[in-house]
Amino acid sequence: MHKPTESWSTGSGTEETQASRLMHTMDLRTMTQTLVTLAEDNMAFFSSQGPGETARRLTSVFAGVREQALGLEPALVRLLGVAHLFDLDPETPANGYRSLVHTARCCLAHLLHKSRYVASNRHSIFFRTSHNLAELEAYLVALTQLRALTYYAQHLLATNRPGGLFFEGDEGLTAEFLREYVTLHKGCFYGRCLGFQFTPAIRPFLQTISIGLVSFGEHYKRNETGLGVTASSLFTSGRFAIDPELRGAEFERIIQNLDVHFWKAFWNITEIEVLSSLANMASATVRVSRLLSLPPEAFEMPLTSDPKLTVTISPPLAHTGPGPVLVRLISYELREGQDSEELSSLVKSEGPWSLELRPRPQQAPRSQSLVVHIHGGGFVAQTSKSHEPYLKTWAQELGVPIISIDYSLAPEAPFPRALEECFFAYCWAIKHCALLGSTGERICLAGDSAGGNLCFTVSLRAAAYGVRVPDGIMAAYPATMLQSAASPSRLLSLMDPLLPLSVLSKCVSAYAGAETEDHSNSDQKALGMMGLVRRDTSLLLRDLRLGASSWLNSFLELRGHKSQKTQVPVAETMRRSVSDAALAQPESPLGTDSLKALTDLSLKSSSESSDTPKMSEMSQSLETLGPSTPSDVNFFLRSEDAQEEAGAKEGASTKDRGLGSRATFPEGFHPRRSSQGVIHMPLYSVPIVKNPFMSPLLAPDHMLKTLPPVHIVACALDPMLDDSVMFARRLREVGQPVTLHVVEDLPHGFLSLASLCRETQQAAQLCVERIRLILTPPAAPQP
Repeated sequence: MHKPTESWSTGSGTEETQASRLMHTMDLRTMTQTLVTLAEDNMAFFSSQGPGETARRLTSVFAGVREQALGLEPALVRLLGVAHLFDLDPETPANGYRSLVHTARCCLAHLLHKSRYVASNRHSIFFRTSHNLAELEAYLVALTQLRALTYYAQHLLATNRPGGLFFEGDEGLTAEFLREYVTLHKGCFYGRCLGFQFTPAIRPFLQTISIGLVSFGEHYKRNETGLGVTASSLFTSGRFAIDPELRGAEFERIIQNLDVHFWKAFWNITEIEVLSSLANMASATVRVSRLLSLPPEAFEMPLTSDPKLTVTISPPLAHTGPGPVLVRLISYELREGQDSEELSSLVKSEGPWSLELRPRPQQAPRSQSLVVHIHGGGFVAQTSKSHEPYLKTWAQELGVPIISIDYSLAPEAPFPRALEECFFAYCWAIKHCALLGSTGERICLAGDSAGGNLCFTVSLRAAAYGVRVPDGIMAAYPATMLQSAASPSRLLSLMDPLLPLSVLSKCVSAYAGAETEDHSNSDQKALGMMGLVRRDTSLLLRDLRLGASSWLNSFLELRGHKSQKTQVPVAETMRRSVSDAALAQPESPLGTDSLKALTDLSLKSSSESSDTPKMSEMSQSLETLGPSTPSDVNFFLRSEDAQEEAGAKEGASTKDRGLGSRATFPEGFHPRRSSQGVIHMPLYSVPIVKNPFMSPLLAPDHMLKTLPPVHIVACALDPMLDDSVMFARRLREVGQPVTLHVVEDLPHGFLSLASLCRETQQAAQLCVERIRLILTPPAAPQP
């Protein structure tokens, strides 16, 4: 991990930097004692200032700071005492428990700095009473909510084995835990306290994004489907810029109530012509940036075990049938093959503003290496164009061509369409690497977030087909567990402005093709046409899901009801055989449901539709996979009762196992609850998310052993951190080479912010170094 002192060295003189320095120069107990002393001193001063409302509120806020700090310290000390048990190794001290403690210390540091400032300046005529009061109240609420998260984390500790970061108990209990968790108030983290846990250089950007988000939400509602929203109108809403409390409340309403179509539209803002042009102006200049359309035509690939034998790579079929796959070729230099007629015939126009560079008379020779990139975006948004700025930098620094895959997005194209397209494009790139300016001696798969997930699953599928797997994978902050599972880092989603839990849930549910009922509320009704779009999309996904029922039933083995083994006809393709062989192995040691042999990830053609089970059978299957009876594990124990509850009898009543808030926290402590009321949030607990081609963390050992060397770059403050730590641990347990580097104080998605500040540049450079390591041929053995 990078040293924290390096990540907090910019912005000298700002309040954020001073608070950060306090955090890193004081231990937890000293910080708490100092804060309590300052709070008591300020309480005594303002209580003596008479009966005024401002003095009363200041006295009250410092009393609250004192109370919450004293209550929080023991919980943080307990978490720190066991956090090392969940690290990957002593050289990589990172997991969700450490991140939660770090975030709480950041909040304490800000309150400590502000308390010192008040104590030093309260007599001055220039003391801005209302401003300081508002900031103190905001951070007090944030500290209260963080204290609630530490109690949740303690309950996870009481149920998980050492080293296990994801809750391993009953699914029904997990669902209730998440429903309880999402009722917590979040708006305080999106107003004055926005991004306090990140490096100070990130905060202005996050504030701009938050203003743009709430402004876009306002325009989106006004324009029904969001059409007609211009880039200039997004960041000009003055009332949200000057009123952080209003902005925070609106931010909370948006993340909890607007559907995945809103997020798809907002995240795609970066592809507006004006914004993308500005981003490209700040990036490296490359000779080649061409969008290619790969025809949906099957081709043969040699088997790695015997190159004389081949396997057919069919075009993507799931949900929408055969169709072209778009990829973007980026190269810093024009290399041999990149201006060939065959490649030019695949070029797809990007509109009237797209420019094509004329080939130079002199061409560079083909590179020995090729990078195949898969972009992030929650499986629902963005394309290679969104990620083009940092890809151009990669092309310049690595000196190799890069091909970035524009896979189809959910919810219109749910799983496994994206996986099929990425695998098809990956195989096509290997077969036609000469056209891309490479000899293909070294192949690296690289991706971020959802793209990291697809990198792992593409490699798993390549191994199942028996074709060449990449020489290595670089995954930045990947999502490896798409099942609804509680973990300490997932608790950070309560305050993360880029990856809130409700948004993550909606994205994964869309990718899984899960049906969602229309729980209309006043906010959704006010959106007009949006309600119709949401309803029509839900009906479309239902039809697609029913049409894929035969595939889904062959995808998973129902819990407790193993399907009878079916005979595979002799005429089946080799693809079916190798996929079956890949999964016909012992069960994963994680204790997940056993997986049925995955015979194919493609949907059957219309000629085979007669084999599709009836709708009633599908419904019965889904009911069978519903949550089971809650176990005796209770998330919401008081810490002193954890051991007694662990040994409780099986006859404990359901009421005693309840997840109510009164059983959650110590007596007298009450965190704030959301003002949004009961919120419908899909918990993405449909059976399909358990499949290893969707959640690679759940893959059995024999599948993980087929992966090449893996290099993971994660973020300490990312809700997806535990995905990286646990996946690296599983790879290490099966003897696979893996490295995990965790960067401090940066948010999820830092690659898209690579040019923002020194910290993001260093983190992006770390990703480049990992890719370069993969592309470097291994040294020849000494004679």
